[in-house]
Amino acid sequence: CFAVLLEGSLSKAQLTPTFYDETCPNVTAIIRDVLVNASFSDPRIGASLIRLHFHDCFVQGCDASILLDDPVNGEKEAIPNNNSARGYEVIDAMKAALESACPNTVSCADILAIASEQSVSTLAGGPSWAVPLGRRDGFTANRTLANSNLPGFNNTLDRLKNRFSNVGLNTSIDLVALSGAHTFGRAQCLTFTSRLYNFTGVGDTDPTLNTTYLEELRQICPQGGNSSVLTNLDPTTPDGFDNNYFTNLQVNRGLLRSDQNLFSTEGADTIEIVNRFSSNQTAFFESFVESMIRMGNISPLTGTEGEIRSNCRAVNSATIRSNSDAALVSSI
Repeated sequence: CFAVLLEGSLSKAQLTPTFYDETCPNVTAIIRDVLVNASFSDPRIGASLIRLHFHDCFVQGCDASILLDDPVNGEKEAIPNNNSARGYEVIDAMKAALESACPNTVSCADILAIASEQSVSTLAGGPSWAVPLGRRDGFTANRTLANSNLPGFNNTLDRLKNRFSNVGLNTSIDLVALSGAHTFGRAQCLTFTSRLYNFTGVGDTDPTLNTTYLEELRQICPQGGNSSVLTNLDPTTPDGFDNNYFTNLQVNRGLLRSDQNLFSTEGADTIEIVNRFSSNQTAFFESFVESMIRMGNISPLTGTEGEIRSNCRAVNSATIRSNSDAALVSSI
């Protein structure tokens, strides 16, 4: 079933792993080198880059709109991204290296897709896959859509399913598989402290949170403390890409409420998938790859649509020559 869906959607979108074989054959190696160098000083970078790809694709499709610096409509300042989405400078470094090797060739949207695969496979020991390529970059960001479309750390399962359904992703297997990206990376205290101290507004704790884990998290995030302090999303193997995320959910050690809801929502169709991935890492890896490809295929710009930005933070100067042109582009 997935193979048929993938084949059909990929052919429609004209994305192919061989897209740069002639024009920039070393694209993956160039991105990998920048990524590995960045990881020496920033062990979080892999998880941060896959999050950028995720948050890009859920807003207007995979068009690198999240990378645009725009004080009015920029997605960087949207509530789910502000002071949490990160890694932009590493994307800039990847873009600069590619512009040196293959000018005006590789889109910022494709850089995000390749960087995500390399973050999983090269940095974290997870699965590798042939990334479908050929996306082009959009002209506009959409802060309003980012605020309404991106899944949140306190979302109920129904809300998560709604967010995935809105972009055409499967509300069971895609949701659980892509949530598994939380097997590495960090989260700020502000994303889960309500579970520790004031879950329903009366000073209580989240009943789906393991009591030992609760005390551990209270030590890291004391009430009234620094809300930006970081802790591991996966307390077991925090920097490795494996299926421990799902094992954690089974014993009520999901850090974010949105994570734990995959397993602790009574009667949910996601419970069986969590159990399957917990007992079979290969099954998780295979589903994760399929779901990443499906996510990367959300409404890409291809052919003559969009552009290849020379700077991922801004549309090309030739695209917008005046304020009147900017208004025209924004209305398209």
